[in-house]
Amino acid sequence: MAGNGAIRRILIVEDEPAIADTLALILSTRGYQVQVAYDAERAIEIIAEWAPTVAIVDVMLPLMNGIDFSIVLKANYPACSIMLFSGQPDTGALLEEALKKGHRFEVLAKPLHPAFLLDTVENLLSTRHEPLTDA
Repeated sequence: MAGNGAIRRILIVEDEPAIADTLALILSTRGYQVQVAYDAERAIEIIAEWAPTVAIVDVMLPLMNGIDFSIVLKANYPACSIMLFSGQPDTGALLEEALKKGHRFEVLAKPLHPAFLLDTVENLLSTRHEPLTDA
C-alpha cells in the first residue's frame, strides 16, 4: 500500500446491482481502484480491510441506510470523501436527523450522468490532499 496522494480508491455502496456495476465500470475504465457493495453491511466488511478515498453511497439501502453508513465510514476514515445520491425524494428526514447529530451531508439526485460523476469524483479527490502527508 503506497502512502502517497496517488491512491484513488472508490467504494460504491448501491443496492441495485445494475447501477452499482455500471458506476464501477465507468470509474474503473478511468483508472480508479473500485470496490462494490450492494448493502451497508458488506461495505463495512470492505472498509475493514480496504480504506476508500471516495465513497459513493446510495441513501436508501436495506437494513442500514446510506447516511448511517456514511457516519460509520467518517468515524473510521475521516479523510474519505463521501458522495451520497438517491432516487428517492424523501431523504430530508434522514438528513435532518444526521444534522442533529452533527453530520452534514449533501445528496445528489439519481441518475448521475457519467461526466458529472467523473467530475464530482475528481473534485472530491483534488480537495482532499491535506490528510495524507505534506509532500
